[in-house]
Amino acid sequence: MSDFNLEQASEGDLLPTINLEAIAHMDLVRYAGASGDFNPIHTDPKKAVEFGLDGTIAHGMYIMGLLSRVVTNVASPTQIKSYGVKFRGMTTPGEQLVLGGKVKKIKDIEGTKAIILSVDAKNSEGEVKVSGEAVCTP
Repeated sequence: MSDFNLEQASEGDLLPTINLEAIAHMDLVRYAGASGDFNPIHTDPKKAVEFGLDGTIAHGMYIMGLLSRVVTNVASPTQIKSYGVKFRGMTTPGEQLVLGGKVKKIKDIEGTKAIILSVDAKNSEGEVKVSGEAVCTP
């Protein structure tokens, strides 16, 4: 976990950024093996082109998993109450993602302090690939 202190967080505080290495084709093959999702748009460049893409694209759930690191770097598993995302764009091999977020809101939910984190994965051009929210307790 980072030095970010969830208990002392204020609305608008930025979460520590994570700069990833460029997504490699082999990352997608490994994720396919781990997840069981062998859809050829993720693993076979020729098939991906046949389906109308420029080449393979990353599994959305792979990018969601990478983005979850922003949350798990500031909150322990017992503090994370929910995590959800929206897929905004396709990620292709060679893209380098920057993962980040901020404290969106702090509120009381049924007598418990809740910290709502807003997170996103952007490529180096600033295009949002995945965005989401996590609800945590301090």
